Amino acid sequence: VQLQASGGGLVQVGGSLRLSCVASGITFDTYKMGWFRQSPGKAREIIAVINWSGDSTNYADSVKGRFTISRDNAKNTVYLQVISLKPEDTAVYYCAAKFGRSWSNPFDRYMDYWGKGTQVTVSS
Repeated sequence: VQLQASGGGLVQVGGSLRLSCVASGITFDTYKMGWFRQSPGKAREIIAVINWSGDSTNYADSVKGRFTISRDNAKNTVYLQVISLKPEDTAVYYCAAKFGRSWSNPFDRYMDYWGKGTQVTVSS
């Protein structure tokens, strides 16, 4: 199983990015997908999740209204569109997968597979 995240980079405050995560080795449309982030000295934070079909999403309050998670099951890819970036959004962003089509606990932090992360740095 491999989750390959990309799309991070250095952006200015107020800028935008689109992160992508391509999954291989799993039956993608049987997995909930999520994006997490971790800043230096802080715990890993769950920020967005999407159900297997893409019609249910959930966001952390810190990113609600600025980040959008989506998926393309035909391409085994989950996306995170981020806009209005702030310095506090600087972090390594990880995608993760959890088997199952249940949506009973969207922010379940216990995922089955993790990607290696992509760095997002927001400069002021």
